[in-house]
Amino acid sequence: MRYDAIIIGSGQAGVPLAGALAGRGWQVALVERGDIGGTCVNTGCTPTKTLVASARAAHLARRGADFGVQTGPVSVDFARVMARKDEVVRRFRGGIEKRLQDNENVTIVRAEGHFEGPHRVRAGDDVLEADRVYINAGARPNVPPIPGLDDVPYLTNTSILDLAALPDHLVIIGGGYIGLEYAQAFRRFGSQVTIVERAARIMGREDRDIAEEALKILRGEGIRVLLDAETQRVARGAGGIEITVQHDGAGETIAGSHLLVAAGRRPNSDRLNLDAAGIATDERGYITVDDHLQTNVPGVWALGDVNGRGAFTHTSYNDFEIVRDNLDGGTRAVSDRIPTYAVYIDPPLGRVGMSEQQVRESGRKALIGVKPMAHISRAIERDETAGFIKVLVDAETKLFLGAAVFGIGGDEIVHTITDQMAAKAPYTVMQNTVHIHPTVAELIPTLLGELEPLDG
Repeated sequence: MRYDAIIIGSGQAGVPLAGALAGRGWQVALVERGDIGGTCVNTGCTPTKTLVASARAAHLARRGADFGVQTGPVSVDFARVMARKDEVVRRFRGGIEKRLQDNENVTIVRAEGHFEGPHRVRAGDDVLEADRVYINAGARPNVPPIPGLDDVPYLTNTSILDLAALPDHLVIIGGGYIGLEYAQAFRRFGSQVTIVERAARIMGREDRDIAEEALKILRGEGIRVLLDAETQRVARGAGGIEITVQHDGAGETIAGSHLLVAAGRRPNSDRLNLDAAGIATDERGYITVDDHLQTNVPGVWALGDVNGRGAFTHTSYNDFEIVRDNLDGGTRAVSDRIPTYAVYIDPPLGRVGMSEQQVRESGRKALIGVKPMAHISRAIERDETAGFIKVLVDAETKLFLGAAVFGIGGDEIVHTITDQMAAKAPYTVMQNTVHIHPTVAELIPTLLGELEPLDG
């Protein structure tokens, strides 16, 4: 069957691209082996942030007395929590699927797709051909080779969403973003939680002060976190699973009811038979692309998690925007993108641009400002004073280099600085702007008036 374009994967780049191409009158084949909507809608942002919201509600209810509100005993109906999550996912996925099905120029092919040539894709019994092929195949949980792991019923960030009962003791291998979000949520639901992290700190890509503050928050909620802890083997135990770790110079066996392996993600490129099309990948398996997301094969593009140029819904959607813009003769490119993201522990971390460590490594002259949330009226009034704001500025150009807003509203507030960076406006523009009181964002102009040289 011949089409104007083939899209492999219905994630956050594939779906809008299908609509945009179909709007041009193109006949588009959208190949999807799983649920429409990709990772974000089905096993990523939508379900996890819905769970995080339920966990925060439980946390605030338990803290009612701190605000003079007597709630009585607080219990969590885990079945209802999961049902709410499922309903939100169904609503999102259903809306996307209906829009695609109603589009007469889009054909949804329900099968796993793989290449038989540069512009030839087999999807089940169908062989599809097009001059333009867009790969949006996503990624999946990475499972490291831990002795005994294959012999126990472990969970991933995907399968944990199917739990029917609340774990008594959830043991998590991995102290990255995914592991931390689940750790805090399940602790607030009532589970005992232990994190096993092989590195010297959690959140390895963040500055040390951010990682230490996050560790303080998590331990303050009763989560046990083992650092420099190497998982040696996993086995079945009387209560579920047993994990043997090397920690503090000695071995320790941790007994838990459930095990979550949160060791990152890997691209689905190995499922596409890329060799048949001559499409190149890097040493980690990500499809290599240029600044406009074109692979080494003319007429084939790779978008989203599978290209290694961003691991977020917003970067995937921006990949779509770049491809669409280039079709119209535009010049948008991946290198135009300002790196920004959030980590959804509570309070959240919003990040943009360079970290302090990256600025130091760059050797440039810079200014830095740090403001604890405990000094901010809004945070005090809401009794959520954990975290801080950190801003880095180029001392010569006065342009923002990066920022971290770790605290109440950090995932929203960071956009104020993202926008300034996109506008290439000097920090003095924000410093001289009047912000609303009482808000967290109002302290950023104050902070910018207190910048100091970043020492060596």
